[in-house]
Amino acid sequence: MSIIYKCRHCGHTIGMLEQQIVSTSMLGWDKLTAKDKQKMIQYKDNGDVHIHAICENCEDSLSQHPDYYELEYFLQ
Repeated sequence: MSIIYKCRHCGHTIGMLEQQIVSTSMLGWDKLTAKDKQKMIQYKDNGDVHIHAICENCEDSLSQHPDYYELEYFLQ
């Protein structure tokens, strides 16, 4: 099982954890609302978990253009 963090905007792999047992509270998932969990966490058939976050490059773009936050995807 791998936990793979990917940017929800550009698809860049931010990081990956390869652990057999991981505490979801250590990862901060217990702080997410049910709606955020549904939007951000995707369980794959092979046991992997994909987390949709925002990479540094996209975060920089969003800070320079705050109106992009309104868009689901701002990259073309």
